[in-house]
Amino acid sequence: MEELRRLEKLQSVVSAVSSRGLLTSDHESSSSSSRFISDLVLFLVQPCGDLDVESKLVLVSDFIPKVSGRFLDEISRSIQRGDDSKPLNTSSVESQKRSVMDNVDPYAAQKAQEDVAMVGVDAMKRANSTLEDFSRSYFMFHHLEVSEPQSIFRYLPVLSFTESYIYQMDALNEKIVRESACESRVNCSSHGWNAGSRVLFETDPLKPLGDVLEREGLLTQRIQQEFESGKEYWALERKLCHALSNKNKICVEDVMRAIHLKSFDYRVLNLLLYKLRGVEVNELHMEFLSVSEFLVEVADDLFDYEDDVLENSFNVLRMFVGIFGPSNAPTELAKRISAAEEKYEEIMKSLDPHLSSNYQRRCEEATKEGGKVSGPSLGTWNIPAVISDEDAYRAAHR
Repeated sequence: MEELRRLEKLQSVVSAVSSRGLLTSDHESSSSSSRFISDLVLFLVQPCGDLDVESKLVLVSDFIPKVSGRFLDEISRSIQRGDDSKPLNTSSVESQKRSVMDNVDPYAAQKAQEDVAMVGVDAMKRANSTLEDFSRSYFMFHHLEVSEPQSIFRYLPVLSFTESYIYQMDALNEKIVRESACESRVNCSSHGWNAGSRVLFETDPLKPLGDVLEREGLLTQRIQQEFESGKEYWALERKLCHALSNKNKICVEDVMRAIHLKSFDYRVLNLLLYKLRGVEVNELHMEFLSVSEFLVEVADDLFDYEDDVLENSFNVLRMFVGIFGPSNAPTELAKRISAAEEKYEEIMKSLDPHLSSNYQRRCEEATKEGGKVSGPSLGTWNIPAVISDEDAYRAAHR
């Protein structure tokens, strides 16, 4: 009798949903779709504490966009594991909740959250040096004073979240690169979170971040283009490092493309700052900084060369050695540096003299401080001695 009354209620809801045109024609023709929606409506009208219908609708509308198919699959598997170990009291909602929580795999929970942009403390720590460098080097192009706290903290939440998320994805990509090289030599196994997260890179690793920026009204076409640059760089990094570790042929066009794309995060931050300030993008400044970013990336790669060999990370000198050989690689790289420096000097002549002077001063400061810099190195370029046999070098430094 109770089941009959439930079916009557369900049929009543099905009729109401159909009569009001709440389903598309395709969904309406599907009995499964109608049944699912009707069950959902019946669930929404059930009493639940002090929540009224409007509160439930707001709660659902906020929650549904954050739910992924992967998350629901994980919950489904967790419940099934609970079924295998102990009977589930279907009459008690609380017992269902406890069963899910008792059986959720912590790795699965983390993987489920990948569809929502989230950042960890480690990523925030790693992003901090970039944010400091960005504020000291790029704020001047926005007429902002880095010495004034309000200039920094006004935009810090968005900039920090964005850079931290990108760092998090970049760290994952580096792990995939290292595992790829490891597997090619000793067939080492990947670890849970890293292996499961490969799916994110095969689809759209920056989409969760883009969704956040879009909700904040900050996602522009230019930023989306830089996201594409980031995905292309990560793909090139995996491709080139895998090829180099397997002694396969690589082409200089891919290497030059990768080194130009590598600073996409700085360009994203810069474009965000234009959007946050509500002003048009200064194309001259973007072009100048793009050349500067290329020179900085090369300088950083030369500084980190030995470490990048050990880690099988993308490094322009590593790639040039693989393409041109140990004896010709430094000369070929020097040619690209000289061409970029000429372009840098030419564009700098078009900058406001005060801005040009301030930026040069910042380059001098960064050079003295060491580590990563935001402008081309001052003085003579130092190309380290190349490593002709990377495998032997790694074996000697284990």
